[in-house]
Amino acid sequence: MFNSINKIFSKYTGLLIRMDDICENMNWVLMDKCELLFDKYKIKPLLGVIPANKDPELLTYPKTEFFWDKVTNWKNKGWEITMHGCNHLYTQKSDKNDIFNYGGDSEFYGLELSKQLSKIESGMSEFQKRQIKIRSFFAPNHIYDQNTFEALKKKDIKIIIDGYGLFPFYKDDLLFIPQLFYREIFLPFGIQSTQIHINYWDNKDFERFENFIIKHHNKIVDLDYIIDITNPNSIQNITNFIVEKTLKTARLFK
Repeated sequence: MFNSINKIFSKYTGLLIRMDDICENMNWVLMDKCELLFDKYKIKPLLGVIPANKDPELLTYPKTEFFWDKVTNWKNKGWEITMHGCNHLYTQKSDKNDIFNYGGDSEFYGLELSKQLSKIESGMSEFQKRQIKIRSFFAPNHIYDQNTFEALKKKDIKIIIDGYGLFPFYKDDLLFIPQLFYREIFLPFGIQSTQIHINYWDNKDFERFENFIIKHHNKIVDLDYIIDITNPNSIQNITNFIVEKTLKTARLFK
């Protein structure tokens, strides 16, 4: 009995490495270090690629002329290439009326459906030029409204790397992979994604991340694994409900 319970816990325990703000202008020194680390431990991260970056802050980082060659190489390694917005420009603002009660600057929130659809189509076209199929998405600053989800579904993007919960869940014909923490943290149960912003790292941050990978690499999973095992049961649904209500309420008072 205990062996059976242990197998169930093991099956539904893992961490997806989600890397944000992957674009032509970024901290390429640390990105190269991360790539060597992932290759060493056979990790397939999920890369949030900004297809047409216009973010003034990100544009200050070093630029590579071979960005899309790198993206294609990562795809060929089996890494998940995810669309992270379109331009990463914040032209909208939410007063915590967005889907996850985050509040703050947004690229998508509040725009009518046709405009959000146009932005998503524009971003997808950059991937299509390189024969890269996109099946997942996460918005800059975690801010969505219902139009964002409807636009994504119209383009057959039905996996969101965001949200509250301890386990992946389905809602509105979308699969959500929860993202709870702003750095690498491994929980003893559940499957979530972590959020990695290497553009804000220094060497000490990388060393911390490297030590984390060394310790937990055998429990780091990829998106295909999560898709294969996700079949929410009543315990997972109740757990996710409690986590979602607690965190959404907490954000309203933050």
